[in-house]
Amino acid sequence: MKNFLYPKINPSSFMWVRPEHGVVSKVHEWIQPLSDMSDLERAKNAEVVILGVPLSRSSISASGASEFPEAFRRSWRGFATYNLDEDVDLAEMTVLDVGDVPMHVTDIGKCHENIIEASAAIHAHFLNSKVCAIGGDHSITAMMVKGMHQAKPAETIGILQFDTHFDLRDMSENGPSNGTPMRNLIESGVVEGSNMYNIGLHGFFNTKDLKQYADEKRVNYFTLRSARKKGIEETVLHCLDKLSSKVDTIYLTVDMDVLDIAYAPGVPASTPGGMTTAELLEGVLTAGKHPKVKAMDIVCLDPLKDTAVQPTVKLGTHIFLTFLTGVMLRQNASI
Repeated sequence: MKNFLYPKINPSSFMWVRPEHGVVSKVHEWIQPLSDMSDLERAKNAEVVILGVPLSRSSISASGASEFPEAFRRSWRGFATYNLDEDVDLAEMTVLDVGDVPMHVTDIGKCHENIIEASAAIHAHFLNSKVCAIGGDHSITAMMVKGMHQAKPAETIGILQFDTHFDLRDMSENGPSNGTPMRNLIESGVVEGSNMYNIGLHGFFNTKDLKQYADEKRVNYFTLRSARKKGIEETVLHCLDKLSSKVDTIYLTVDMDVLDIAYAPGVPASTPGGMTTAELLEGVLTAGKHPKVKAMDIVCLDPLKDTAVQPTVKLGTHIFLTFLTGVMLRQNASI
């Protein structure tokens, strides 16, 4: 079991030692490295699988987002498994950390190939698990989705995106970067533009030609202003309802630059006027509850730009745990 994905997955660079006895109440005591799982059948049926994707060389902005997977794991000690807001204990779920995708030192194309192969292997092996990719810059999203498509070619995939940007830049300008994942998926034929829903666009951070391309490809998008008027939860529910009628699988991607710089200083392309922490957590929880949301990622979080107390890193972990809360609530509702 330890090397079932070898050589496209390396053990994580940092992992807490789990206690041998006692009640599990903290996240670092609960999430298990795949190599520690002795019950192979239970591992294969884990509710959630974590994959670190430490790539930021493909970022347009100077970025240390490759450092987030390790910072994410180190932050676990500061979180309990019990969510007071929803009265659920995530420790009842089986969550595995399979490690990190290996990255080439200079070859971004090779890095992207590794991500696709790792994603395909995970989705093929853990057929019923929710796969959570911890990036990395936003270029990883296209690769994770391509890997999912390879593993499950009969399934139609839709995207729910929280983002300040369209991420529809022309790949001929600077290759498959963090500004191109949605265009990459459209042009590769993996996801139709009409099956993409973007929430959180605002301000002066997109050029007009990108909006025109989005309209041409029938991408669905909601400015932050319009989402606030309608309500964040209501907007997310609307997107999920539309997507669920058209696709088999919904992939949730959370670009941390959707947040206002005041709430997320540790973001390479941080902007004023973005979402609040509460708004994003509400949106992620709503998405996590939906039965067709089967994978997600958190991208563009740079621990090196964060302040000393790591508020953005902690928020990234909170987002992940909030998504898992939604997954647990949907499972409980189906019992």
